[in-house]
Formats: sequence, C-alpha cells, structure tokens
Amino acid sequence: MASPMMLARTALRPQARRMTNSTQWVRSIGRRFRPEPEPQPEKSNIGLRILTAVLVGGVAAGAAMAAYPMLTKKEHVGPEKVEIVFETPRKHISAEEDRDQMSPQHVQVKRSWEHPGVYAWGSNAGKVVAPDSDEPVIKTPRRIHYFDDQILRDLKLDRNFGAAIDEKGNLVQWGIAFDKDHYTPTVTLKGKDLVKLDISRDRIIGLASNGEVYSIPVAAADQRSGQKEANSSSLWSSQSPINFRPLTPKNLKWGEKIVDVRSGLDHCLMLTSKGRVFSAASSSEEFPSKGQLGCPGLTWTNRPAGPYDQPHEVTGLSGSNIKEIATGDYHSLALDTEGRIFAFGDNSFGQLGFENDTEYPYVDSPRPVPINQLYHGTSLRPKATSIAAGGLNSFFTVDARAFQGQIGDKSQIVPAKDLGRVNVETWACGEGIHGALGTGKWTHVSVCPTKVKALSNLFEFDEATNQVVPIRLSRMSVGSDHACAVMDNVTCVDSASNGNAKSETDTNFGADVLWWGGNEHYQLGTGKRNNVNTPSYIAPLDTPAHRGHGHGHENRLVQREGESNRFQLTPRKTVKLDGGKGRSVSVEQRAECGRDVSAVYSAA
Repeated sequence: MASPMMLARTALRPQARRMTNSTQWVRSIGRRFRPEPEPQPEKSNIGLRILTAVLVGGVAAGAAMAAYPMLTKKEHVGPEKVEIVFETPRKHISAEEDRDQMSPQHVQVKRSWEHPGVYAWGSNAGKVVAPDSDEPVIKTPRRIHYFDDQILRDLKLDRNFGAAIDEKGNLVQWGIAFDKDHYTPTVTLKGKDLVKLDISRDRIIGLASNGEVYSIPVAAADQRSGQKEANSSSLWSSQSPINFRPLTPKNLKWGEKIVDVRSGLDHCLMLTSKGRVFSAASSSEEFPSKGQLGCPGLTWTNRPAGPYDQPHEVTGLSGSNIKEIATGDYHSLALDTEGRIFAFGDNSFGQLGFENDTEYPYVDSPRPVPINQLYHGTSLRPKATSIAAGGLNSFFTVDARAFQGQIGDKSQIVPAKDLGRVNVETWACGEGIHGALGTGKWTHVSVCPTKVKALSNLFEFDEATNQVVPIRLSRMSVGSDHACAVMDNVTCVDSASNGNAKSETDTNFGADVLWWGGNEHYQLGTGKRNNVNTPSYIAPLDTPAHRGHGHGHENRLVQREGESNRFQLTPRKTVKLDGGKGRSVSVEQRAECGRDVSAVYSAA
C-alpha cells in the first residue's frame, strides 16, 4: 500500500504535466473529439501592412512634391496676362484685284498684255531655247530675254537654230547652227519688210509684204560669203550685207503675188493670191527627190537649166482655187475653196491620207484625199476646212453637215434635206509611234486617216448668241514628232480695263491650247519626259512655283487648293503695253512646234 508521500507525488505529476504542456494536452483532446481547423491568417497583421504601405507612399509623395521646386530650381510662375489685340483694318480690294483672285485665266490674259515676249522649251542642244544657259533641255516654258516686251511678226524654231521677224520686218537669227561662237539673237537681214517665214534643213524662206520671196542661208558664214544682191530700197542702191537668193516665181499674172510660204526639209510651197501653187528646192544640201515638188518626173539630173531652186508651178492643181498649203518633212498638202484636199510626196507612213504602196511610196503629182470614204454610209456630207502638216504627219479638219436621207442616192424621190446640224471633226494620218497623231494609240503606219476624238464633236454654250455652238480649231502647229492645237472656243478680252465689263465679276479668258506627241526632249512643256498620245493641257506661263536650286528661271503652275489651272492663249486685241502706259498695238499669242522644241510668242 502506497504511503501518503507517494500519493502526494503521484497527484502532483499529472498537474505538473498539464501545466507545463497544456497546449499539447488541449491539442490531444481536440484531435480525439473533432477535426482540427485550418490555421487562419491574422487579420490584424494584414490591415497593419496595408496601412503601413499607404503611410509610406504618402510620405514619399509628399517628400517628392516638397523636393521638386528645390531640384528644378524654378520659381513659381503665376498666370499669364492676356493682351487683347484688335483686328487691323483690312486693305480695300479693288474690282481688278478681285478678278485676279477669282480667275487664273484673267491673270494670264493681263500678263500677256503687260509683258509680251517669247517663251520656249525643249531641246537646248543648239542654244535655241535658252541661249544664256548650258542646260541640255528646258523642261517647262522659259522666257528668251532678248525678246522681252517685243512683238514678233513670225517665229520658227529648229533644235539647232531659230529665226524670227521683229515688229519692223527685220530677220533675227540665233543658235549654234547660225554661229557657234556668237549664237545669241542677232538681226541679219534688214529693210525687206518681211511678214512670214519658214525654215528648211539649212535655209530660211522669207516672204515680204510686197510678195517677194527670199531664201537666206542659216549659217552666218554662208551669209558673209558668196554673191550679195543689190539693195534698191532707197534712192541710192547699195549692196546687201548678207548673201540671199530671190525665190519669187517669174511667171506671175498681173496683180498676182505670193501670199504664203511653207517649207519642208528640202522643198517649199508658195501660194499666190490667185490660188495657184509653186514649189521649189529650199535646201542647199539635198534636192527634193520624193515627189514633194508635185512635178512628175522632176529630178536633179533632168531639172531645167537655171538655178537649182527655181520655182515650178504645180500644174496638177490647175483649175483648183487653192486657199491653204502645208508641208511636212517630205510631203505636201493643198486645200481648195470647195473643201477638197490634194496630197503629194512621200507616203511611206500613210501621211498622204491613203494607204501606202511599199513598192512605190512616193506620189509625184497631186492626188485627192478620199475624205468622202470616211463618211460612207452615213447621212453626213463632209467638207475640209483646214490642213496642217509637219514631220511625217498630216492633219485636217472637216465640217460634216447632217442631212435627212442618204446622200448621193439617186433612187430617192425627195433630195436629202439639210438638218442644219454640223459635226466638226479632226483627222490625222502618218506616223504615230510617239503619239503624234493624238488618237490615243501608238500607230507606226496609218492605213487611212483616223479621227482625233479629243478634238472632234465639241460644243459649248455661247452667251452672246444664246446658242450651243461647235468648237472648231483656230490653228494647228506640227513639229517633227509633236503638235499643238489652238481651239476656237468662246473668249473674252473686254472686261475691266476698257470698261466693257458687264459686272465686277466678269473676267478675261483666252483660247484653250492642247499639246501631244513625242516628249523625249521635254518639248510638250509638261515638265515630264513621257510621250503623250492624246491632246493635253499644260500649266500657265509666268507663274513661279516652289522649286529647288538650279531652276530659278522656270515658270510653273502655282495651284491653289481646289483649282485646276491650264494655259490659254490670249486672242487678238488692241491694247496698250506696259500696263496701259505704253503704245497701242494689236497683239495675240501664238504657239509654235518645231524640231524637238516649242514656243509661245506675242504676235503682231
């Protein structure tokens, strides 16, 4: 039996155990009677952490804001003072200034009157387009400063030489082919009162006001050498300072004189006031040998005695009253008063208006162009109204009147009735590989004439007559492989300056001019080098644009937003030069296409 001391010890041990290991005892009891719960995070610790982070971030932000002025060292800037600015009084715009802002065409017309002159572009290999520049090509129209404020009677350009007739009737020449050392414009032939001219391969054919025709060498060296003609224009006869040859036909009738001259590379045509046509050699280098003289069988070996360039009448045109002549490089055209076209010369590319014969490409006597075949099977009766030629191409315009009933049908009891409607159409034939035909195609050889749709069947409303009228061609110029057409559209040159304006918003505007063909030397004036096979507009003259260095003389289009500006030629008008302060003259602008070059000039 246990003693009292042992019992006391035994009673104390469990108590001590429970006191020293109470946690373990509680856990043991918990495991015995229920599952132990998952430990839970202390919520008080998470909140404390969040509060601490907020307090630290706030202290940092406050410290940054407090330190920013010290770090940047900038003083505090207060609100800016607002200054009230009142609008200055606007400048009063006159009616004329208002017109300038409304119409770029009005500005073109006005500037052509204020500052007449010559603009040229294209090949500058011969110092023709820009005699004072070493640039090989001139991409856009540029003034030839020698002709500033001058009015010319005529102008023709080749890539190697240029020729013009000034207002006094004197001949002006320039270019490397004229003089390779002194190629600037120079007056050569004086006192002949020249009114028209054309150029061949190496000579200038000039027509005087009295009907006399002269053949002048292009080269200054040839002008100084050789026999010179006597000048009897004054009381005392004297010798002409340059060498030239008379080319006037000897067998003219009483009162008959030469009224027009045209020249190809080797031949020229002369039209008389009686409707007769003469032809002659116009070059010192080659005698015409492709039938372009219109004299059957005529060659260098069997030519008649006398000068090689003596004129010959084109007898194949006898009986026809010719009113217009035209020449290409090696072919000729003639238009009579009845609207018939006659062609002769080289037909290698179909430039005579009918299919070429490869075995016999030359036609040495005038042959009618079959215009009626172009309108076969229609109710239209055609009549040619104008002709143009150049290079290897020919152009002609036709008025085709509409009739009720088949024209030429003899079985009709009632004759065809004129309906009063006219289709005005332009036709082209020849070589079009560079787009020179303007038909929208690149044709190498023409089988027959093709209609130039861009220049055909055009109409506009004429406010003066209150009618819709057809738009015809006013003039065409054909170069070696490019061409331009001046439209005979409604124009206005009566506003503002002379007080004939109907209202303050009336503006002047000119005639549209379109360009197409070869563009290897930038002769189309578009500023680009691609060929163009349809008639297109170019930018106005005298409008400087933003451009880089090296193009300070270029005149380009400044186009305001929403505007589409185009170049227009100013029609004839009697005006006072120098902004209305100078002398009164009758002047118009003309366009000219040459061999790889183009020009626009103020014409008397």
